[in-house]
Amino acid sequence: MTERVGKLADFGFRRVPIAAKQAMVDGVFDSVAKRYDLMNDLMSGGLHRAWKDVLVATVNPPKGERPFALLDLAGGTGDVAFRVAKAGGMGTHVTVADINTEMLAVGRTRAGEQGLDVTFIEGNAEKLPLPDRAFDAVTIAFGIRNVPRIDAALAEAHRVLRIGGRFLCLEFSNVDVPGLDKAYDLYSFNVIPAIGRAVTGDAEAYRYLVESIRKFPKPATFAEMMRAASFRRVSHQPLTGGVVAIHSGWRL
Repeated sequence: MTERVGKLADFGFRRVPIAAKQAMVDGVFDSVAKRYDLMNDLMSGGLHRAWKDVLVATVNPPKGERPFALLDLAGGTGDVAFRVAKAGGMGTHVTVADINTEMLAVGRTRAGEQGLDVTFIEGNAEKLPLPDRAFDAVTIAFGIRNVPRIDAALAEAHRVLRIGGRFLCLEFSNVDVPGLDKAYDLYSFNVIPAIGRAVTGDAEAYRYLVESIRKFPKPATFAEMMRAASFRRVSHQPLTGGVVAIHSGWRL
């Protein structure tokens, strides 16, 4: 279906044709895929590991042989998927869906190195090549703000969840500690692109990622988007003074 002429989306602080955004995002992640997880460590001082641990604890995969299927969206390098696979029991199976070939290649290599049975598929979060009601939980970590049509991705996450299944989104949020917000802005706009240039050779990719954080909907707005996608019992949990938040919704 042809995208309506004139329809725009945010690409960082720029407004671009919505049909063009995905290719632009792909270019960002093609550039940084091989150093993506290292950059997460450097940018967050390792805090992203603690945030992801909270996400996995919230997923709470069963320890025994009870079947439990999790879909991790936009998780190409496998960071969240591997944590869930290790935390769960014999019945836990994790599928990673990502639109970016380079990120998936990194994830597949890492899964082989760690001896983990994780399924990787190339797919668009806005139109997943997966059946209805196939998963007990769907996660997405630091990925949904890069999706051109967030409403479509939320609808797809809801579609592939089983009744009683849970959607969990870990995403950067709004700093709510006085003084920390200014320090966070200074660090984000000055230090992170410089680290990106030094480690990946691409400061612009990280300038976009910083800008995309500022353009992501505030928690109350995102909660309404989740409700519009038919999620219920919607809530969010801020972490580290609101630097990030875990957004939760259920398919009932």
